[in-house]
Order: sequence, then C-alpha cells, then structure tokens
Amino acid sequence: MPAAREVAAARVPVQASTMTLTEAPKSANGRPVVRLLVTDTDLIQREVAEFKPMDLERIVKLFEDPFSKTLIERHVKALKKVVKHYNNGILLKNLPQIMKLLNIAAAKIEDHKDFIEPVCELVKVFGLPFLKEKMSDEVTYAQTVAEALSQLGCLMRVPSSQVRIQICNSVANFYNPQSTRLPMDGLQPTSATYKFQMAEVGGLAETLVLSLAIVENSLQEKMALLKVLQLLSSTAENCTLMARAKAASRICSRLNDSDPTRQLLFRSSEILWNLLENGPKEEVITQLSNIECIYALKDSFVRLLTNGSKHSDRQLRNDLLVIATLIAENNRPPMIESGFAKQLILFATFSEVKSHNPLVRNLKLLHNHEDFEMKKLLFNMLVVLSKDLSTVQLLCDGKVVLALFNYVKGNEKPGAHDWPAARYEDLQLHAIATLCSVAPLLVEDYMTCQGNTRILLFLEWCCSQDAFFGQGNCFHGTGGRDNKHAQMRYSLRLLRSMVSVGDETVNQDLCDQGAISQLLETLKKVMAGAEASNDAVLLEIQCDLLFILSSVCDTDVHRKELFGSEGVDVALQLLKMDPTKFSSGLGHNKLIFCTLDCVWSCIIGCFSSEDYFLEKEGMFIILDLLALNLKSMNNLVLGILVEFCDNPKTLPHIKAWQGKNNQTAPKLLVQLWKQEEEELGVRRDNDGCIVVDARKPLAGQLQEEQEVVPMPAGSFSIAIIEVAENIRAKVYSIFSKLGFENLPGLSALDYVTLSIIIRYLDFKIGEVWGEIRAEIKAENLRPVTSDQEALDVIESAAENISKLVAAHQTEMIENHQQMELLEEQQKYAEIKVNHKQREIVMKSWDKFLARTSNYEALKKAKRLQEKSIESSRPKVRAPNGTVYPTQIPNLNTTVPCGPVVTVQSTPSELTGGPLADTDLALKRVPIRGGALQKVKSVKMLN
Repeated sequence: MPAAREVAAARVPVQASTMTLTEAPKSANGRPVVRLLVTDTDLIQREVAEFKPMDLERIVKLFEDPFSKTLIERHVKALKKVVKHYNNGILLKNLPQIMKLLNIAAAKIEDHKDFIEPVCELVKVFGLPFLKEKMSDEVTYAQTVAEALSQLGCLMRVPSSQVRIQICNSVANFYNPQSTRLPMDGLQPTSATYKFQMAEVGGLAETLVLSLAIVENSLQEKMALLKVLQLLSSTAENCTLMARAKAASRICSRLNDSDPTRQLLFRSSEILWNLLENGPKEEVITQLSNIECIYALKDSFVRLLTNGSKHSDRQLRNDLLVIATLIAENNRPPMIESGFAKQLILFATFSEVKSHNPLVRNLKLLHNHEDFEMKKLLFNMLVVLSKDLSTVQLLCDGKVVLALFNYVKGNEKPGAHDWPAARYEDLQLHAIATLCSVAPLLVEDYMTCQGNTRILLFLEWCCSQDAFFGQGNCFHGTGGRDNKHAQMRYSLRLLRSMVSVGDETVNQDLCDQGAISQLLETLKKVMAGAEASNDAVLLEIQCDLLFILSSVCDTDVHRKELFGSEGVDVALQLLKMDPTKFSSGLGHNKLIFCTLDCVWSCIIGCFSSEDYFLEKEGMFIILDLLALNLKSMNNLVLGILVEFCDNPKTLPHIKAWQGKNNQTAPKLLVQLWKQEEEELGVRRDNDGCIVVDARKPLAGQLQEEQEVVPMPAGSFSIAIIEVAENIRAKVYSIFSKLGFENLPGLSALDYVTLSIIIRYLDFKIGEVWGEIRAEIKAENLRPVTSDQEALDVIESAAENISKLVAAHQTEMIENHQQMELLEEQQKYAEIKVNHKQREIVMKSWDKFLARTSNYEALKKAKRLQEKSIESSRPKVRAPNGTVYPTQIPNLNTTVPCGPVVTVQSTPSELTGGPLADTDLALKRVPIRGGALQKVKSVKMLN
C-alpha cells in the first residue's frame, strides 16, 4: 500500500519494487493490462498542487515514460507547475532537467498544440537571469549553460510561430536583463554578461543564422530573428560564428523581401555593418561578392535613391552605398556584370553632366547633409572602380573626367553655387582627388577637356591674392584654413599623376603653355612661405613641384634649357637646407630627395645649366651632402657625381673640395667604399687586404651564402644585381674620372683600399664568369674543349689578378710599416738629442756653481781660460806694433771683463721679494748682511 500511495502521488512510473500491480484479463493483443492501485486520492491531489524542487526529476521521468505519453493533460499541467515554480529564474543546477523537459515538450507540439503555451512560458523564463547558490556556480556550470543555450537555439525548428518568436524575445532579453525577485534567501542572479558570454561559447549565433532558412516565409518570425541577430552581432566572437554560417550572404540576398514596415532592410543593413566592423572583414566581403547580393544591394539602393523621401531612407541609402564600396574594393566582384557600376557612375555625374536616363530624369539632390555625404561616397566609389581596368570604358562613357573638371575652377564668388561654401570646398577637393586616380586612365578624355589648361589656370588662381579664404574643415582641406594651400596641393597632385603616366603628348602640351616658368614662380612663392613657417603641406607642395619639373625635363634638352639659371638658383637654395631638419618628421627628407632628383633630371645634360651650377659652387654643396654619410642618400648623390664627371670642368671642383678636418674628396670616397664593404660583409683583414678566397674578392656574406641556380637568359645574376644595389660601382666610376694617382689626402691604408678599387671592373668580370661556370655545372652541361680552355684561362687570369693585388697590398703594408718604424726611430733620436742638450746645460750649471763656491776651482778655471786665450792668439807679431792688454790683471773671474759688468742678482727667494725702489744710484747699500734695506737718500753733487 505505501508503494501504491507514492506512485499515485507523483503520477510517474517508478521502480518495479515500489509498484503494486494486479493481474487483469489480457487484452486482444495478448498483453496484460497493468493497473495502478491508488488508495489515497486526497494525497495525490495535494502533491500535485504543491510543487517541490525534488519533484522536477519525477516530472522529467513522467515525460520520458513511454506508458504515459498519452497523458497529455497531465503533462501540460505538470509543465505549468514547473513554469510557475521557476517564474523568477532557473537554478543553474536544475538547468539540465529543465532543458530535457523543454526538449521533450517541444517535440510534442507538432502533434499536440496544447504544449505551445506552457513551452512558450518556459522559454520566457530563459530570458530571466539564472540563479546560483554559490559564487562558484557560474564557473562550475559554464559548460552546462553553454550547451543549454545552444539547444535553445535549436528549438527554432519547432513548427510554431509563437515558440520561435518567444525564443527570439528571450535571447533578446540577454542584452536587456530584467529585474529578478529572489524566491528565497541564499539565491543570487548571475552576472549581467554571463548569459551572452555563455551564448558565445555555445555557438548560439551560428545556430540562429542557420534558422533563417526556416523563417523565410514568415515576416514576423524573420523580424524577431533579425532583431536578435542585430544584438548578437555587437561582439566580435558572435560575428565570427555568424560569418561561419554565411550570415552575410544569407541576409544580403533577402534585402528586397516584402516588408511594409521597412524594418527588414534597416535591420539587415545594420547586421551587415556589424559583421564588416566586428567580424572577419575579408570573409564577409567574399560572401557578399556574389551576383545575388550585388543585385539585392543595387535594387535596394536604387529604390531608396529614387523613391526614398524620409530622413531615415537617405541614411539607409548611404549605409548601403558604403557596403557596396567595401564590396567593390574586393578582387573583381560582379559590379559590372550586374550593371551596378554603370548606375553608380551615372548617379555620381548626373548633376554635372546632363543625362536622359529615366533613373535621373526627375532626380535632384536637396543639398542636405545626407545628399552631401552621398555625393562624396559616389566620388569615392569612382576611385574604387577605377582600380579595375575593366571599368575604364564605363568611366569614359559616363564622361567622368568632364564631370569632375567642373569643380576645377576658382571660387571667385563664394556661395554662388547651390552648395554652401564649406561643403562646396569639400566637394571640390574631393573631386580633384578623384581625378588624380581617374584621369591617368583616361588620357584622351583629359586632353579633350583641356586638362592642362584648366589645372594651370586653377594653379594661377591659387597663387593669386584675392578675398577667398579656405575653410579647411574637411579631410582633404588639411592645412587650408584661411588660405588656398589645400587647392594648390591637390591640383599639383593631379598634375603629378598626369606627368607620371609618361605620355609625351601631355608633357609637350604642358611645356607649350609655359608650365615650366609658371611652376618655378610658384615654387619660389611657396619657398618664401615655407621659410616663415615649417608647414608639412607647403613641404609636400614643394616636393610635387620638383617632381613635376623632373618628369617634364628628364629627356628633353630644350626643356632643361627652359629650366635654366632660374631653376638652378632655386635648386641650390633648396640644397643649402639645414641638415638637422632631415629628421624633423615634417617632410624635409622627401624635399631633399626631390631636389636631388631635380638636379639630375633638369640640370645634368644641359651644358649651360651645368656650368652655371658649377660656378655657383653647386658641386661643393653636393659633396657636403655626401660627407653627411646618409645611407639613404649616398647612392643618389654618387649617381649625380658620376653624371657630372662627364663635364671636364667638374674634376677641378671635386679635387679642390675640402670637408671637415681637411678631408678631401678621394679620402671621402675611400671611406664610403670601406663602409659599404663592411655592411656587405666582405672579408678583409685589419689593413683592408684581400683574404681567404682570391676568386671572389668582392663577394659579400649574402652573395657567398646564395647558391648559383640556372636562370633564364633575360634574368640578372646575383653579381649583376649587386652592382645596382650598392655604391661601389659609382665610386669606381668617379675614381676612373679623377684618376688613381697623385690623389690628395690619402694615407697608406687608403692606397691599400684604392688598389682594390682600381681592379673593381676586372674583379666583377671574374665574378660573372665564375657564375657562368657554376651555372653550366648546375645544369650538368659540359662545354666543348675550346670553351673549356677559354673558361680555364679566364678563371686563371681572374685568380692571378687577385693574387697580384694581394701581393701589391702586402708590399704596401710592409713599406708602410717600415716607414712607421723609421719615423719612430727618428722620433726617438730627437728625444735623445733633447735629453743630451739638457745634460749639457746641467753640466754647465754645475761648473758655474763650482766656480762660485770653490775659490781653487775658480783659479783653475781662470788659468785654463787664460791659457786658452793665449793659445788662440797669433804667434807672429808685428815688429813695431803695440799690444794693448785686454784683460784686467789680478781679476779672478772667468767672464769677459770690460767697463760694464753684468751681475746676476740674488734670487728673489733670498731677498724677500722685488726691491721697493730700483733707483740704486740714489740709494746707499747697507754694510750689514741680510736683505737690502732702504736708507736715507744722499744728495747728488754736480
């Protein structure tokens, strides 16, 4: 009886040991009829009415019991009790049972509609925060929650619109959590971000994207699902999951589905925006680059542009245009095949070039902010389309160049256009920037529109003084506040783009219109303004002007003559720039490179300009730049020196130049050679001599590591490429002009390096033949006998030259060491002489002290002196001559005697200092010893 009471109370099947069965007559199929013996009906009703948490497992078993599957009403009632109990949130530890119960109930909806309402109520509970008993429950049940949320997304398969919409609403509540009333003490809601973090782990976003195919025929369900996807796409992880399910192509291809509320297009575009911004951009763009998506975008954009009248329609139109621009930047999307590119070109030019196309016949821009943004986006789309050469014909047919040149004119009357002054300036600069990309592709259209004339006139207006002041508020207007620098900057960019094409027709047309003189005048004005303020925009303008002049004058001597002395003066002024500005970051380094390029292209090759350049000491300035030893500039400066050396007047200037510490040009070139070989890793000893391998005296470390591989006949080998990559060939060329003898300022070690420079060409020829020999061997070819003999002779000659140079270097080093040794010996000899003189002086002083302190020594010295004097006199005397004595008798001094006696005074250390009065003739010296003292003066008598 207790077992039957328990079964009746729970109304679920239990273990066989707790079940009381009675045998009954068998049914028609032979199975026994099982009956439950319930004896206490009141207890059953009370247990059902009062739900307990421990009964959740029993209810799940009830739903799983195959014998109770027909008890629909009982299942629905039990499910409602579960919903009522968990109406404040589901406990994390009970989530697996709840999810199992929900899956079973959802599976029965197709056959029994009574489950729809309780299932919706239970799904609604999932929108509330989960409950936890301990702080560690969030981590403990993380995997369980992730799997549960993933299964919740899978319930979108349930064939019930109410359930699907409720699932979407519950997931949407993840991002808008509702307040929770705690059912009892000790339970807390999970953190606000816990649910959508677990949704990311469980891949809920990917599951919901796959559900789009299920809800295609129901607008209400689709809108609810898109709302959820819009929320989910706010994080990068969800965007990655959505991209994996191809969300971009699924959503974009259905942009034009019927939607009276227009919410479908809005939410779809927002999801696409989020995918492009937060997700894998390349993968999303690839998904959007199919023909169906392009057609959908095109139809939506055209419909909004032609029929949209609301502010939101214009904003949505611009959003779609940005998405289309991002797609067009992909590699060859079907923009042309779909006709979208042609329509975009039409919309970009219809306000400047009249068209009879019905799409734009009644279309007019309202000059509001949205139309202004669309105009700039269309200009940007032209730049993107121009990167695909297959759109060139469409750009030509759409008269894009003519439409854009409509903006290349002076703003003499601000506000005269339909656009406000600031917006028109932005459009003007944007149009010129667009021409920089489009015009080089459409040279014929450029010349038809007289592009050079328009640009030069516009440039003249930029240099004029009038009342126009730029706003400088836009991206392209940087540095153009209260001036015309932005307009000048982009007009020169356009001109630079055209001369870079290398079309002789464009360059000749520029010269015919006097562009060289105009550009030089413009450059002078800009330089004057740049000296007053270090503006990066002005520096860029100077670089563009120099580049244009270099491109125009490069190959024509007549144009170089037009550049003339005026251009040489400008170039020299720029070359005298302070070297400390090169690293300022404003662009002075670019300016000096453009100036050197201008010297190479506009001066070299014209003898009159070269002579004037040399007269103005331009070669000294070039060598001063070379002496700065800037790695990025050395190659260019040496190239200019090589070209100038063809002029015989250049060599005296190079030989006369002196840098810091009296450094000469040959000395500088040798130092640059040594520095280059050190960077290349060429093996040299401490004295710079050839070592190790005489067959490769010029090979660097990288060249030695690379193996010789068979290459086509038109390809350059490593030895040939190396000539252009470093400065050694240029240094050799300069020395070939200067000569290799009688070079000032070179030391013995410099001549050691010079011996390698002299043989550079021979060494390089040997390297090339060595590569030929190695390549033949790599291809397993055997030359004929005569060719083999020739190769052997060449190889032997190259090795002999290397050995000869090495021997010559060794000889020079030995001579240098001997010279140093000789110089050292001479120095020591000089030191010895100096010490000997000091010894003589000391001996003389010792003798002097002996004579003054020892009377016998003094007498001996006197006798020796008199004997010496007597021996020096002639022996034969005149018979009648009178001999006058020159010595004072009885005088014991060894110094010459005469009327005037020089007395060496007593040192000041003994006298106590200098005398107070030096007029000794008026003083009387005291008789007593000690220092001299003052006495009364004695009156002088006549």
